[in-house]
Amino acid sequence: MQRRHFSHIALGAALATNWTGLALAQAKKPVAGTDYQVLEAPANVEAPQGKMDVVEFFWYSCPHCNAFEPTLSDWIKKLPKDVAFRRVPIAFDASFVPQQRLFYSLEAMGLVEKLHAKVFAAIHVEKLRLASGEAIAEWVGKNGVDQAKFLAQYNSFGVVTKAQRASQLQNAYKVEGVPALGVAGRFYTDGSLAKSMERALQVVESLCEDIRAKRV
Repeated sequence: MQRRHFSHIALGAALATNWTGLALAQAKKPVAGTDYQVLEAPANVEAPQGKMDVVEFFWYSCPHCNAFEPTLSDWIKKLPKDVAFRRVPIAFDASFVPQQRLFYSLEAMGLVEKLHAKVFAAIHVEKLRLASGEAIAEWVGKNGVDQAKFLAQYNSFGVVTKAQRASQLQNAYKVEGVPALGVAGRFYTDGSLAKSMERALQVVESLCEDIRAKRV
């Protein structure tokens, strides 16, 4: 989903699961300014020292993020040990904030693995409109989560702060559409730049290889 034009992002074929596999080896070397952007000012990273910070920017209501999620989930399972991956929910305006806080509430409660994919399914398959705290609380309650405990997290200073920081990171990376990927606080790519999200993941792999080899 594009911030302004809401244009379609091609997702490409299923991603090959092996890092530095044949598909990547045969792929054209990604080019700065074409396949990815180099940030003018470094963005904040959260990865421990010695690891590379890789970020997926997403929005639960984005159909392209929903379509990309299974491929991304498979890719995450194959991540090298020196890559620290995290998801960051975006907010192009105030209407996005409830879903930002939904994600960080699930994270605080240790429920991302259990419910992250179910949120996508609720919105894109069941056609539920999880656009307010009330609707979100009702949905999590129906999925076995204590509503009072969830709302305590949803309205907590910690979750509100994380949502604000997510928006700051989104702006630092100059995210214009989702899904999108950030690498090491220095590089940005998405389906529009890389021509598909499969290719965007290959761009990330290539950048990580270059960082590892100290070529960038």
